[in-house]
Amino acid sequence: MKACFLANGRIVTPEGIIDRGAVAIRDGVIAEVGDLIAPGNPADETIDLENDFLLPGFVDVQVNGGGGLLFNDDPGGGTAIEMARAHRAFGTTSLLPTLISDDLDKVEQAIRTIDEEVRRNTPGIAGVHIEGPFLNTEKRGIHDKRKLRELSDEAVAVLTSAEHAQVVVTLAPERVRLDQITDLVESGVKVCIGHTNASFEETRHALAAGASGFTHLFNAMCPMQTRSPGVIPAALESGAFCGIIVDGKHVHPAMLRLALRAKRDRRLMLVTDAMPVVGSAIEHFRLNGRRIAVRDGVCLAEDGTLAGAALSMIEALRNAMAMLEIGIVEASEMASQKPASFLGIADRTGSIKAGLRADLLRVTPEFELRQIWIGGAEQ
Repeated sequence: MKACFLANGRIVTPEGIIDRGAVAIRDGVIAEVGDLIAPGNPADETIDLENDFLLPGFVDVQVNGGGGLLFNDDPGGGTAIEMARAHRAFGTTSLLPTLISDDLDKVEQAIRTIDEEVRRNTPGIAGVHIEGPFLNTEKRGIHDKRKLRELSDEAVAVLTSAEHAQVVVTLAPERVRLDQITDLVESGVKVCIGHTNASFEETRHALAAGASGFTHLFNAMCPMQTRSPGVIPAALESGAFCGIIVDGKHVHPAMLRLALRAKRDRRLMLVTDAMPVVGSAIEHFRLNGRRIAVRDGVCLAEDGTLAGAALSMIEALRNAMAMLEIGIVEASEMASQKPASFLGIADRTGSIKAGLRADLLRVTPEFELRQIWIGGAEQ
């Protein structure tokens, strides 16, 4: 692969912004980052960033659909590839196609599909997220009640069947045994807590058993109460990673600002919870036979139930800066480094530093995307 030299940009690194910085890319990997590096071989391509920002590519751990397609409708390789292509246009260079609660054979198909795509190194696909069906019926949200089920030994075997892909599963800890959480984690599955009415104590026990994430914090969780704090304080006090949907609709920005201040390790990660409307001209779709339409910027069933989001990661980044009152460095970490760390791939992607894959975004001072690279190849 031809080497590339990106010069004269504002490079957003884990240590801060390098003004008038440069990044050297060789064989798809970041070779050097700094403000005084030379381009190397004069024959290499040089791109003048013209003082634009250079960010690491976004990592999204919860993507239900995109480009007009819903992963549940056909959890095959073609669907996943098209979803990755659609979200790539919004800066997402790694994502987890997400299966909303469904039958166990559909779960098995989704894991088998994504396992093969990861084995093939398909650009943009980092694993698979199985959101349910091991959820609390009372907090199921848009999930089909008929699909919810117990976490059986058979289901554990399916969830732990991947050989190459990272599997994430969202479950309600009060609906499973603690030893099942431990078995999943010891087999390499990342366990997230979500769609739950678990108590504070139940949540703490699930974390001790190995759960390491929370799915769309605040949404589909019991609210905080004075003498019954529930899931949310346990999440904020823990070292787990918490996904948040920053669209101003799912959670009031004041609550998100409160969470950011309360979570001292700042392990909040932006997720889109995107539905097929993202990257598509369609304004409605069907989920388990229910008509879902975009109204006032959100996906809603006819009874007003929230059904995922009409949100892209570049929008989530801009929203985080405005609504959470943070700068580009922290917003970028929430969109890239934090989810990469949660997935265990921060040694490969999620930051701009030497030795990592060159998944990069050129963004204007107004935070509009101009160029996208995955593994050093412009998209």
